[in-house]
Amino acid sequence: MPDASLVLGIETSCDETGVALARIHADRTELLVDAVASSVDEHARFGGIIPEIASRAHLEAMVPTITRALAEADVDLGEVGAVAVTAGPGLIGPLTVGASAAKALAVGLGVPLYGVNHVIGHAAVDELVHGLFPERVMALVVSGGHSSLLLVDDVVTGVAELGHTLDDAAGEAFDKVGRLLGLPYPGGPHIDRLAREGDPTAIRFPRGLTAAKDQARHADDFSFSGLKTAVARWVEARQDAGQEIPLADVAASFADAVADVLTAKTIAACRRHDVGTLVIGGGFSANSQLREMATARCAEAGIDVRIPPVRYCTDNGAMIAALGAAAVRRGLAPSPLDLAVDSSMPLTQVLVASGA
Repeated sequence: MPDASLVLGIETSCDETGVALARIHADRTELLVDAVASSVDEHARFGGIIPEIASRAHLEAMVPTITRALAEADVDLGEVGAVAVTAGPGLIGPLTVGASAAKALAVGLGVPLYGVNHVIGHAAVDELVHGLFPERVMALVVSGGHSSLLLVDDVVTGVAELGHTLDDAAGEAFDKVGRLLGLPYPGGPHIDRLAREGDPTAIRFPRGLTAAKDQARHADDFSFSGLKTAVARWVEARQDAGQEIPLADVAASFADAVADVLTAKTIAACRRHDVGTLVIGGGFSANSQLREMATARCAEAGIDVRIPPVRYCTDNGAMIAALGAAAVRRGLAPSPLDLAVDSSMPLTQVLVASGA
């Protein structure tokens, strides 16, 4: 028999096939299992994600990943009481694979379907780790394609986007600088490791949109394109002069600039909106410089910072199960079975509502 408190989450927005099971309790949401199958190695030789390869990998991994998740949680498929799936944003092919699987499960099991927002899921996953959100939180979601600052009064019905990236997102800038420095794809983890060996004060790279003139229009927005260009020009100048490139110092100085901008702007937003809790999520929140700087600066500012463990920062089914569980907890109407995925789903839309 279906258990209304048991939610199955499916994530396929990019190159990870994520399947998770979460159980709703009165005062918390419990994660039972989080199973992930990644196709990142298949894309590495191309230097980026190939949508067709990702879609095919999702097709191949979907049933085995669902089977593995159910086995690890010791749950029968018939016990699932609701299915949540990423409806967007993301790559249209992978999104379609996940949505098709979720619809089939919802119909076959006779349970409600919830199409949810991938980006908001990166914040919602923290409820599985540190407990349900307080009445109001600030959420900084930073990943390969998104750098978003969100004011969250309710993780499903009360999310307001304060600012976002105007060009390259933080993770995207890391991948591009990694390529510039000759590091393997994806560049983010490699720059992170290299930066620990360098001096973050060796090179003063620019901090985008932090000047006084930017505060009126872009106080909560981010820009990393200029920083990426500045790194490229610095490296090219050294190369033209026949000088060795101090890779560790470049990586450390670049990473410090990104973390500085993200934390400074976010803490300033918390103060403006009188918010005492900050949640940081998304793939780039695994970055060690960002985690350390945010922890130290929030402590100084008297802000409680919540950052999920690294395993929940990259794309996973747990984040979708968490957001689906939040919708079920609030008694919200499910999504229609013919829900359409949206590769550019706006952050103002957390849940695909029936009739939308």
